[in-house]
Amino acid sequence: MPRVYLDHNATTPVEPEVLDAMLPYFSADFGNAASIHTPGQRARAAVETAREQVASLLGARTQEIVFTSGGTESDNHAIFGIVRSAGATKHVITTQIEHEAVLNACQALEKEGAAVTYLTVNSNGLVDLEELREAIRPETLLITIMHANNELGTVQPLDKIGKIAAQNDIYLHTDAVQSAGKIPIDVNALGVDLLSISGHKFYAPKGIGALYIRGGTRLRQLLYGGHHQRGFRPGTENVPGIVGLGKSAELTRIALSADASRISQLRNQLERGLLEKIPHSRANAANAPRTPNTTNITFPGIEGEALIIALDLKGLACSTGAACSSGAVEPSHVLTAIGLPAEEARASIRFSLGRHSTRADIAFALEAVPAAVAQLRQLSPAYQK
Repeated sequence: MPRVYLDHNATTPVEPEVLDAMLPYFSADFGNAASIHTPGQRARAAVETAREQVASLLGARTQEIVFTSGGTESDNHAIFGIVRSAGATKHVITTQIEHEAVLNACQALEKEGAAVTYLTVNSNGLVDLEELREAIRPETLLITIMHANNELGTVQPLDKIGKIAAQNDIYLHTDAVQSAGKIPIDVNALGVDLLSISGHKFYAPKGIGALYIRGGTRLRQLLYGGHHQRGFRPGTENVPGIVGLGKSAELTRIALSADASRISQLRNQLERGLLEKIPHSRANAANAPRTPNTTNITFPGIEGEALIIALDLKGLACSTGAACSSGAVEPSHVLTAIGLPAEEARASIRFSLGRHSTRADIAFALEAVPAAVAQLRQLSPAYQK
């Protein structure tokens, strides 16, 4: 049975060139990058090359890149690192549609006595800049707003948010896990002080990520140990993972424009086709700037989890939303935040394309999804034709 994978926002395959770059550092070049002998220095050179490659993808300086275990650690380091470096009175601004790595970190801060404002978003998943301005207090330390949403693909006006943060002398962090590798990123143009990425979202391995930390940012370390990475992130470096992240960053930077153009055409073909073939279906946040690979569609009258299972049996992999929320009883907090009733949020499916998605994949989906939705609607007493 053919398999079609349209869940690239959950994870991506490791590119062959990335795997090839990593393999020597599991065997022949196995040295510890903190060692001063030749094997260690060969590993150190590879780590620093990767740091340059990641910095180039983000428009940053090499010394501003700290390697982490992934997006969650990067988000936590940025948020706790800023807030815990300050005095007793602390205020953070975020949004209602952030990833759990940000939301749960903010909730933990509230338990420590910090105040957090959760901005609303409109029906397209975009923040209101005036609401942001009004939320700022004298004690506001940090604004943390994701660059692109993992469920909708909505891209926030981060450059405008960056100007607001700078005008008020407030640190700005962004979770760029879903934008890195899909749209151009320039940390200076965006005005961010901290930015999180995760390798497995753009064809590098799982378990490796990075945090951009603008020079001069006052950030308390999250972990304690040795003096690795200028003390920001102690622990022996994951050399193979770092090499893989760097190689993927290099490949992505070169192919970004061409990939985005081709993938957006396929995404638009899929979205239009499903809306035409499936009555009463609706694309969420379709009027907002979105990453080129993502569409989120509501199919009234079905349960999203049932549709995912039915499509998987047909050979198509997609998602009801964030992979780390799979199996959750509650409807997506992102979809309810943009105004969808709970039953419509539960009837929504995310399709996220990737570098290797093809026209044949889209044609397969345009046959499989309408058939599965029709079958499930026939079984649903709640669906009104």
